Amino acid sequence: MNDWKLGEPSGVDQAGKLDPEAQREEVRDRDGGERGAGAGGAFGRLRRALRESLQELCQWIVDPDEAYWDADGSWWSPVRPSDGRGYQTGLPYTNEEQLAAIRGQCRALAVSNEFAINGHENRISYIVGTGHGYRVTSQPGKEVPEEVLWQIQRIINQFLRRNQWHRRQQEIVRRRDRDGEVFLRLFPDPEGTLLVRFIEPDQIFTPTEQAGNPAASFGILTDPEDVETVLGYFVDGRLVPPDEIQHRKGNVDGNVKRGLPLFYPVRKNLRRAEKLLRNMCAVAEIQSAIALIRKHSGLTRPAVEQFLAKQSEAVPWGGRETAEYWRRFAPGTILDAYAGTEYEFPASGIDAARFVAVLQAELRAIAARLVMPEFMLTSDASNANYASTMVAEGPAVKMFARLQQELIEEDLQVMWRVVQTAESQGRIPAGVLEAIDLQAIPPTLAVRDRLKEAQADAVLVRHGAMSPQTMAMRHGLDPDRERQLVNEYAGGKSPADRASRFGLIHSSF
Repeated sequence: MNDWKLGEPSGVDQAGKLDPEAQREEVRDRDGGERGAGAGGAFGRLRRALRESLQELCQWIVDPDEAYWDADGSWWSPVRPSDGRGYQTGLPYTNEEQLAAIRGQCRALAVSNEFAINGHENRISYIVGTGHGYRVTSQPGKEVPEEVLWQIQRIINQFLRRNQWHRRQQEIVRRRDRDGEVFLRLFPDPEGTLLVRFIEPDQIFTPTEQAGNPAASFGILTDPEDVETVLGYFVDGRLVPPDEIQHRKGNVDGNVKRGLPLFYPVRKNLRRAEKLLRNMCAVAEIQSAIALIRKHSGLTRPAVEQFLAKQSEAVPWGGRETAEYWRRFAPGTILDAYAGTEYEFPASGIDAARFVAVLQAELRAIAARLVMPEFMLTSDASNANYASTMVAEGPAVKMFARLQQELIEEDLQVMWRVVQTAESQGRIPAGVLEAIDLQAIPPTLAVRDRLKEAQADAVLVRHGAMSPQTMAMRHGLDPDRERQLVNEYAGGKSPADRASRFGLIHSSF
């Protein structure tokens, strides 16, 4: 045996300093050993041998997964992950626990990181906007009575009001971006109206008895031969039929069961941007809090303290006065320094431009992930022209139009369920679904010239390429309400009479 452990003397601690207690113990052990066959010497050698053996053993005890964790505690993405059935998925998670951890990180960003919050809100504003309009029409070549179309339209309007659909649309986009997916539970009420409620992603998990079934992984039961054919969802451990749940997922392939949060690839950028902004503000706050620094050359410490005592001001504190080493300087004060005294102003040395450039680089990386202009993430439009950014050919407009269309397709699936529920309840004639069509009109994304847009729509209506109802919805108007108002306005006998019906003053020139 020797007196060394892990390449360092046993009397040296981890910081490289001599440990007096360890040295005394070492001396006792050595003295005991030199005494020969005494009990103290044998015990000391045994202690030293046991300590060295334990140290050699413990240095090999490591977590086998330690190599796959990043410095911030996040899980590394495997280079070639497999889902266990022969094809590669390319996902950063392999089980429900890892997916829940990823979702938890992105949820924390969505409630605490100002840049992530701004990104979420802007996507909602452009994808949902003021809300989508829905219209029932008859299919080409099929005749549907006008009163039936009006009845179906009233059922859809009732559904929109009952479920507060505009607010729910916003939450759908927020949840899908934040969690990577959103689950909608559909409940038909006794009156024949469909009710929509959210299911939390954490409620969808594989029950213990299904843990060994690959087709039931991630809380979704699918056809063993086709992962895109869903047979049911395990909600709090209970299997729910797929026709009662709509699952909207994002940022993954079609053969992946669960979605991935929007900000997962740039979550570290968001944290760095937030920390950098915090540190910039902290440094500026500290520097600006110090008015000036006086340097006294050639003075001893007692002389400096005596100088400070003369310059201090009495401050009342707790019923008595205490001296504080500070002094008020009125605006425009001129300082006369004694020989050997220099004044420095720390605030003049603040160079925030260097840090701002780094912060902007991080935010550009985040904006690149969102395919959004930088000002949509930072609310700083000084480096961008809104009109040129939101033209029809711009990448942001193309991306938002694609996301709008995806939202429309999934929303129309819900609207068809609304009509099907009404048909099963006998509120509309049976078989009418084969003769109707449902349309959704989102708000316009590109920069609008209202006059040119209205003229172009009027040309399409005049040539039969667009209906007046669609034109009205494109401009944010309710076709039914506008038709009613037009009929009421046209009911007067003269322009003056029509104007008086609406409380207007008619004047002719």
